[in-house]
Amino acid sequence: MRIFVNDKPFDLISYEELNPSKSYEAVYHQLDELPANLPWKDDILFHEPSHDLIIRLLYLLRTRKLKDLDSITLVSKDKAALKKFVKSRFSIIKAAGGVVSKKGEILLIFRLGKWDFPKGKFEKGETPKQCAVREVEEECAVKVKAGGKICNTWHTYTQDRKSILKKTYWFEMDCLNDDQMAPQKEEGIEDIRWFLEGDAKIALVNSYPSMRFLFKQYIKNHLKAQTL
Repeated sequence: MRIFVNDKPFDLISYEELNPSKSYEAVYHQLDELPANLPWKDDILFHEPSHDLIIRLLYLLRTRKLKDLDSITLVSKDKAALKKFVKSRFSIIKAAGGVVSKKGEILLIFRLGKWDFPKGKFEKGETPKQCAVREVEEECAVKVKAGGKICNTWHTYTQDRKSILKKTYWFEMDCLNDDQMAPQKEEGIEDIRWFLEGDAKIALVNSYPSMRFLFKQYIKNHLKAQTL
């Protein structure tokens, strides 16, 4: 599970998922408190961190700009319990969206000064796929057909002094009709465009790390499908 906390990857993994070939700037084992000499750069790994340490790490990630830090990874023999505790520190909301394609091009929206993928929060009684289709069609004024699931993304933010963890379900989508395509201005969307795959990757340099992660998962799924 990867959570983007203040745009920094915060990975929760099991020992089976630990990559033995990956190097870390610092590795710590069974700590109860945050080390005073923590380097805050590159990738840092914590084995079996205490609850107090996790709380402190989340607080610092949310409140400090750690420009030299690439990621923090927590590894545990009980990944389910680790995930449950981290999620308990937030109010969780759910959303869904899509990566829409048409003849080899990808649809991006421009909102809040960044390129993004269309998405939005659940309405009562919706399934993730129903929500994704409705939000994409509303935000882009297109007709789409949802395909397979790409992945979930998780990111945090603060709203009304509450720490929010947003889970977004992402689906591949085919565009059925874009004759009336237009950005939903009332949702703050300023522009909407089709990009060739390579150009979409360049545009997403001006985006959020979670969206670049999503796009990588989308490309990975397509490459995997081509080899089957």
